[in-house]
Amino acid sequence: MPMPSLLVIDDSQTSSSYLAGVLRTAGHDVAICATLAAARVALAERVPGLILLDLGLPDGNGESFLGELGERHPGLPVIITTGTDDLPTAVRCMRAGAADYLVKPLDGETLLTSARRSLAAHELGEQSRLYPRLAAGGAPANPEAFAGMITADPEMHRLMLYAEIVAPGSQAVLVTGETGTGKELMARALHRLSGRRGACVAVNVAGLDDAMFSDTLFGHRRGAFTGAAGDRPGLVQQAEGGTLFLDEIGDLSEGAQVKLLRLLQEGEYYPLGSDKPRHATARIVAATHRDPAAWVASGRLRRDLYYRLHAHHIHLPPLRRRRGDIPLLLHQLVADAADDLGLATPTITPEVVRSAQGNEWPGNIRELAATVHDAVVRSQGGTLDPARFGGAPSDERPVLVFPDQLPTLDETREQLIAEALRRTGGDLVEASRRLGMSRWGLSKHLRQGG
Repeated sequence: MPMPSLLVIDDSQTSSSYLAGVLRTAGHDVAICATLAAARVALAERVPGLILLDLGLPDGNGESFLGELGERHPGLPVIITTGTDDLPTAVRCMRAGAADYLVKPLDGETLLTSARRSLAAHELGEQSRLYPRLAAGGAPANPEAFAGMITADPEMHRLMLYAEIVAPGSQAVLVTGETGTGKELMARALHRLSGRRGACVAVNVAGLDDAMFSDTLFGHRRGAFTGAAGDRPGLVQQAEGGTLFLDEIGDLSEGAQVKLLRLLQEGEYYPLGSDKPRHATARIVAATHRDPAAWVASGRLRRDLYYRLHAHHIHLPPLRRRRGDIPLLLHQLVADAADDLGLATPTITPEVVRSAQGNEWPGNIRELAATVHDAVVRSQGGTLDPARFGGAPSDERPVLVFPDQLPTLDETREQLIAEALRRTGGDLVEASRRLGMSRWGLSKHLRQGG
């Protein structure tokens, strides 16, 4: 998932039809060429993700063509499919760069396993080739893909570079971060960078029970249940060839987690009321504001599902860790709010910037945007009021006010932990940082019900 296009080069109509049929059933877009001349024309128009090449062709030798492919399209995976069970030939082909050597007749499972393995190895190779860019740092090469993500922060640029590297791949991506940090914006950036032709379909899965989850994602057939008057495509089908963004994945029920795991493992699903599987071609991007590792440790998120979703991981930092971006965000958000309200753009004084930079912004950019909108309304095109941004100097220590009846140390600890979790939206990493304790220690304390 998603399935790249494949090219079968085979002069036997029976063989090519069988190979293409197996691959199409698995969701691949497959083209067939019966000659090397036709294959060269097809490759000039579009380079596939994988080639299945027969050795005996009417206008040339497949083994020689393998060398030609290595020169013109280095790295393109090629699987030899031939009726010649000859060890020296197989060795020469593998040394010439073939990803696999399969002898006909082939069973479907062997073919699909080889195709998946070859595609996965190619994807990893492409990503490793790009990783030096990540080490070098700098701004992303495609800043237009990150529309709405306003930043000059080096950490954010590093994450954008990483997104550029993993976007073309097929593995799932897990995006984490506190509420309001821009997880959906990152998911849509991944989709734009992927080059996928399908749509980017987003759904918040929090609160969906097993039945709602199945109907929402997989759809149903007419008569599947009372009131199902017609077929209804699910979101997986709507996202075919594109990206399916599952927000708040950490709140899925156990049953829904099992169904999602099956979708990720098998690449297929059953619409409600159907006994015929459909193949999924959407790339899965999931997001959560929770700490997924802690969620796994607590037993609320399946470990095997976590590993499937965690093939690539992007953790977006909170706004308080990128205070240098606040002036940039203020100017853009103020201009947008003024335009939306039909007001003149108000003045942003240095006091406003200092106040905003001194605020912790537990709701992150979403909270800042709401604050800006309200402040612009109240300014009526004049000057923004610094008090609206509520920031105390970052080095100012809080003053604790105690009741007449002092709480016990245990009570104080419980209240302090509860408040830290509330302020961080349940993010154990950030909560433990603010409390000055290890995440392991905080997780242990919560597990023990302390």
